[in-house]
Amino acid sequence: MPAAPKFRRRSDARPDEILDTALAVFGDKGFDAARMEDIARGAGVSKGAIYLYFESKEAVLKGLIEREVAPVAAQMRALAEAGAGDPAGTLSLIIATAAQFTEGPGFAATPRVVLSVAARFPEIGRYYREHVVDIGLGAIETLIAKGVAGGAFRNVDARAAARMVLGPILLKALHVHILGGAPDRDAAARAEALTDILFRGIAA
Repeated sequence: MPAAPKFRRRSDARPDEILDTALAVFGDKGFDAARMEDIARGAGVSKGAIYLYFESKEAVLKGLIEREVAPVAAQMRALAEAGAGDPAGTLSLIIATAAQFTEGPGFAATPRVVLSVAARFPEIGRYYREHVVDIGLGAIETLIAKGVAGGAFRNVDARAAARMVLGPILLKALHVHILGGAPDRDAAARAEALTDILFRGIAA
């Protein structure tokens, strides 16, 4: 009677295993010192097999961007498109969603690696900007522009306003995850305060 086949991981699970390992290796050794063979060993694949999934360390980092961070930008765009009929309410929801995500524990690792290498690997910085920042910023800008056109918002520069929305959220994430600052006890309350200042200003 033939021996039962040994368990094999599904091949479609291996990219995630490789990315999980890469995130740990990059965090431990730094991007520059990490080697593809280190990642392969930790993920339980051969040196050659890892290249079936990712052609380089840069490709691995792009894969992490796509998996770890890009989804929130895509969610912001989906919210903006679905809620165009209520620009103010939708903008409040986008701010709350982005604030909650960027301060969460799962957000920090990939952007930290990107920030550490972007000056030496401009393609990585460009990839992050195009797949994360530009999508999120563009979604907010489009929503504000529609709100201006529909009379929900006064006539403002939609691009500048979008940057004022996203800027404090990204700055808080930088403060917490890169500079070691204390996270807010209530991210939802901070998002609500940001929304209030955005809509009402600070004048008495």
